[in-house]
Amino acid sequence: MRRISRAAPLLACLLAVAGIAHAGDTLQAVVAGSQRSEAHKARDVYRHPVQTLKFFSIEPDMRVVELNPGGGWYTEILAPYLHDRGQLFEAVPPADAASAFLKRMRASFEKKLAAAPAIYGNVKLVDFAPPERVKLGPDESADMVLTFRNLHNWEHEGSLKAVFKAAYDVLKPGGVFGVVAHRAKPGSDPEVSAVKLHRMPEAYVRQLGESVGFKLAATSEVNANPKDDHTLNVHMLPPSLEGPAANHDKMRAIGESDRMTLKFVKPGS
Repeated sequence: MRRISRAAPLLACLLAVAGIAHAGDTLQAVVAGSQRSEAHKARDVYRHPVQTLKFFSIEPDMRVVELNPGGGWYTEILAPYLHDRGQLFEAVPPADAASAFLKRMRASFEKKLAAAPAIYGNVKLVDFAPPERVKLGPDESADMVLTFRNLHNWEHEGSLKAVFKAAYDVLKPGGVFGVVAHRAKPGSDPEVSAVKLHRMPEAYVRQLGESVGFKLAATSEVNANPKDDHTLNVHMLPPSLEGPAANHDKMRAIGESDRMTLKFVKPGS
C-alpha cells in the first residue's frame, strides 16, 4: 500500500493486492487490506464488517456519513471503499469543542487521516457536537448515515432524538440509516441501561427511529452474541476488559457485546 499513487484508483489497487478480480468483491478486498491493523482485523469475528455493510446495502459510489468514528475502526474500511467513486464524511467533535477530551479525540482522528493521505485524503470532516451542533450537511444530500455503538452516549446526553432527526434530514429519500448498538434486556429503562451498562433496549431504538419519520426496513442478528446475557457493562467485555483481572478469561469466553443491527430507510424514492 505504501507505493500506491494518490492518483491511482484505490479500489483497483486493493483488489490487485488481494488477488481479487471481480468488482463485487471489492468490499471483501478492502476489509482484507493492509491499511487495517491486525488488531482491528482480529475483531472482525465480532463486528462482521462485510456482512454488516452489505446488510445496509452500501455501494462504492455513495455519499456516506459516519457518526462519531472514534479511533476509526470502520473508517479504515469506509474510506478506501468510497475513495474512487463515492464520498465519506466523518462527523467528529469540532476543533473548538469545550471539552479537552473531545479536542484530543478530534486531533487524534485528524492525525490518523493525515498519516495516510493515499487512503484518507478524500475524507471530509463535519463538526458534530450533539445536541447543539448536529447538522450533518445539506438536507437530502447523503445516501447513507452509519453509527456503530454510539447510541447509549447520546441517550445519556439527552440528544439521541436530535441525532436521529439530523440523520433523517441529511438523507435523500430512500436513504439508509444503519445502526449497530449494544443491546439491553427487553423492557429495560433506556436511561438507566445507557448510563449503567452502555446498552439500549431494541424496541426503544426502533420506536425512536419511526418517531422521526424513518421506516424500519430490516433487522439482522449478524452482530448478535447469545453468550452475552445483557447484565454486564459492555466495557467489562472484550476488548476493554475493564473489570478485575481474575474475570478476564470469563469475559473473553463471552466475547464482545450482543448488538442489534437495524436498517432504517427514509421514505420516498
